[in-house]
Amino acid sequence: MTIELSRFDAAQYLTEPEDQAELLADAVATGDAQIIAKAIGIVARAHGMVELSKETGLNRQQLYRALGPEGNPTLATMLKVLPALGLRMRIEAAA
Repeated sequence: MTIELSRFDAAQYLTEPEDQAELLADAVATGDAQIIAKAIGIVARAHGMVELSKETGLNRQQLYRALGPEGNPTLATMLKVLPALGLRMRIEAAA
């Protein structure tokens, strides 16, 4: 008996901004830059890379590279991408 597996893409299920924000908050809480970048990439794919490209002025290849598994988005990229996703970055004092 052969077990068939299919790829799971979280972007297909993260359609609500609240869910996207929660994923990103959990990623930020890890303090791991790669996890944060991957989470942003998932949210970006859920939003739609073509649409995100139009809204940010960044081409799709730049977005895929910066927000992909090996990506390391710059602060400038994040300052364009997050508002286009309907999200914002907030800084607060550490406890």
